[in-house]
Amino acid sequence: MTVKPLADKVLIKMIEAEETTKGGIILASAAKEKPQVAEVIAAGPGDTVDGKLVPMTVEVGQKVIVSKYAGTEIKVDGEDMLIVRQNDILAIVE
Repeated sequence: MTVKPLADKVLIKMIEAEETTKGGIILASAAKEKPQVAEVIAAGPGDTVDGKLVPMTVEVGQKVIVSKYAGTEIKVDGEDMLIVRQNDILAIVE
């Protein structure tokens, strides 16, 4: 299935959090925080403001930091993904 986001929406796939701490302690699944780093899978063309198209600032393949409880969860070909607004993306990870 192909998902093409509209307007200022972005399809992202969350990157799994580390299962061990820096000290080597293995975390139980209940102790893990919800991941906030994701990879951009697809992006819409941008939003229209005052009749002019404002292009997206994120591109496919970039890693981004997303608000903790943002977006709508969907399944694409059996994989969990999120559709978020560009405003819900806090930063680009370089």
